[in-house]
Amino acid sequence: MTIVPQDEFSTDRRKGISRRGVLMGTGALVVSFSLARHALAQQATPAPAAPEPPKLPGSLDDARRLDAWIRIDANSDITVFTGKIELGQGIRTALIQVAAEELEVEPGDINLITADTGRTPDEGFTAGSQSMQNSGTAIRNAAAQVREILITEASRRLNVPRESLRAEGKAIVGQNGQTIGYGELVSDQLLAVEAQPQSLLKSPDSLRIIGQSLPRVDIPAKVTGGAAYVQDLRLEGMVHARVVRPPAQAAQLQDVDTTSVEQMPGVITVIRDGSFLAVVAEQEFQAVNAMRVLQQAARWSEDAVLPNQNELPAFLESTKGDIGTVAEDGAGDFSGQVFEATFTRPYQMHASIGPSCGVALMENGQLTVWSHTQGVYPDQEAIAEMLGMNVEQVRVIHMEGSGCYGHNGADDAAADAAMIAAAVPGRPIRLQWMREDEHGWEPYGPAMLIKVRAGVGQDGRITGWNYDLWSNVHSTRPGGAPSLLAARHRAQAFPVRPPNFNISQSGNGDRNAVPLYVFPRRVLWHFVSEMPLRVSALRALGAYANVFALESTMDELAIIAGADPVEFRLRHLEDERARAVVEKAAQEFGWSTDAPANGRGRGFGFARYKNLAAFLAVALEVEVERETGRVRVVRAVSAIDSGEAVNPDGIRNQTEGGIIQSISWTLYEQVTFDNTRVTSTDWSSYPILRFSSVPESVDVHIINRPGQPFLGTGEAAQGPVAAALANAVRNATGVRFYDLPLTRERVKQGIGI
Repeated sequence: MTIVPQDEFSTDRRKGISRRGVLMGTGALVVSFSLARHALAQQATPAPAAPEPPKLPGSLDDARRLDAWIRIDANSDITVFTGKIELGQGIRTALIQVAAEELEVEPGDINLITADTGRTPDEGFTAGSQSMQNSGTAIRNAAAQVREILITEASRRLNVPRESLRAEGKAIVGQNGQTIGYGELVSDQLLAVEAQPQSLLKSPDSLRIIGQSLPRVDIPAKVTGGAAYVQDLRLEGMVHARVVRPPAQAAQLQDVDTTSVEQMPGVITVIRDGSFLAVVAEQEFQAVNAMRVLQQAARWSEDAVLPNQNELPAFLESTKGDIGTVAEDGAGDFSGQVFEATFTRPYQMHASIGPSCGVALMENGQLTVWSHTQGVYPDQEAIAEMLGMNVEQVRVIHMEGSGCYGHNGADDAAADAAMIAAAVPGRPIRLQWMREDEHGWEPYGPAMLIKVRAGVGQDGRITGWNYDLWSNVHSTRPGGAPSLLAARHRAQAFPVRPPNFNISQSGNGDRNAVPLYVFPRRVLWHFVSEMPLRVSALRALGAYANVFALESTMDELAIIAGADPVEFRLRHLEDERARAVVEKAAQEFGWSTDAPANGRGRGFGFARYKNLAAFLAVALEVEVERETGRVRVVRAVSAIDSGEAVNPDGIRNQTEGGIIQSISWTLYEQVTFDNTRVTSTDWSSYPILRFSSVPESVDVHIINRPGQPFLGTGEAAQGPVAAALANAVRNATGVRFYDLPLTRERVKQGIGI
């Protein structure tokens, strides 16, 4: 079996043949999916190449039959399937809305099934703010086509012109009052057909559900103590497990005496496979106690392999690797005034509030895993490879996790649970990470180094822009077994695969390194093939640091040009939608060139995420306490254009969350380590934004574009907010800060206190 490594922005598009069993019930279409891949039998005479099928909208192109997306049973109950997952972004609500809109039913009539390798289409990872672009587009088009198929079938059965019929309330209704329910129409595999490239979507002026702020369907269980997360899952006969992690990434287990642990109350077994060490017990606290004793009994080798944390930028720059041209547009002229700067970003972590968890059950040779992974199909393949099983023997079912936004420990916890379940068949295994596991072993957002050289001419316009960034690949998601900690720690370990250096339209470490502004530029990516610490996708990937550097530089160039920062940006923006969000944010903020109050400053930031997704501009007001170095964001005002708004409140939620998260990253967060191990393994050593430091107000203004494609929302704010914050501190103190985060100590030192 060949495993193709996936990056954060790609969709796993398998080209093999899939078998979908269609089971017919009386008067109903009942669809079940067998998602095993089968190789084509070799033929004696090669058949002529089949014509390339037409491109279908969104993820319909990967699962081309309508019954892969929508099921209607004899009672007219409607089930919609998506390969994307809910991870707090409100996607379940938005997908229900688009399906209900085109099927002409109420949102409450839709039962949505999210990612499950046994039931749903394969849509790769839920990442890169692409759920609405891919799955939302697929479901909307599938629903519209199903609606038209039902109308056509009703026309045939009622022997009336289809133009005289309309869909309404799970039925097709005629002008003379004739009605036939959806459930009566779907027999004989009516929906077991391939989707078409074109759909008769409802016009923007006829929409009644899309564009409305509906309550999110995932919230009630989360605020009432219901079973909202995989951490809450309880199965009959379930037992509990904990893994004893090595003290450092390079440590190897030398010896362990398990005798005393095996005799502890409730302990079922101790599992050792190379450096993979785990304990299973009847009760959770019994497992925790046994894990602590096992930690003391284990002896590890530990080598000093990490660089000096304070010299990390120099380490990155000294690494010799491939250099790729991300963009080159004009030679550039640096004869005017020139600004040069170096910006840095440290390792940062997801720091999920709820430590990762996985539940697994091995029964009759079949493994079922419940996980908050962002990619059930890639995780299925990685786990199967790790255990030497056929992919068809592994089923991965998504359940939400309490904390995500990137490649955190979810896949690893799922692999831990799977490893243990294989050794303890017949009992559901609940594997919960501890806080030190989450902080110390999750894949981090990579450290980055950025150097900028830019020139401004006498006319106040940018004449040249050279931009060099040093970064590793920003995603090592499964990826195969080598991406999983359990597979790396086994006696027959799966060696880590070297990352692929790839420059793509969506970007990776180079995401948003190319300015959307119009001026001559050259952008180079110096690829760091090996990072000292394990890295993967953290929300926005390279866009966070790249926009921080880019927009900080734009402010400095505006100062050189003697221009207002907002006007200077508009001077170099030609895209009308980009100009609209900049103007809207500035207007709603009350932007002015008046001197701010003592100790306060204002800053601005803008980007179009990935230069092809949502447009976002933000203005911040900050207060800087010179005596302590504390920076507090007083208020934030943003404007976002993410295409057609399905659920405006959901867009507002995501943007507010992105603003708060970016403030936390920018003011507080950095992974610390010594020469052997990570040292930021709890909340005191890895502080995050506290409630007392949340802005007094966060306003989000949505520029809706009915009829335009969905652009995604979740990762649009992170980069612009970091830059706006740094620009506001510059405005308040007169000092530019180039290194993230802007900690109290760093600010005090910078302003000379």
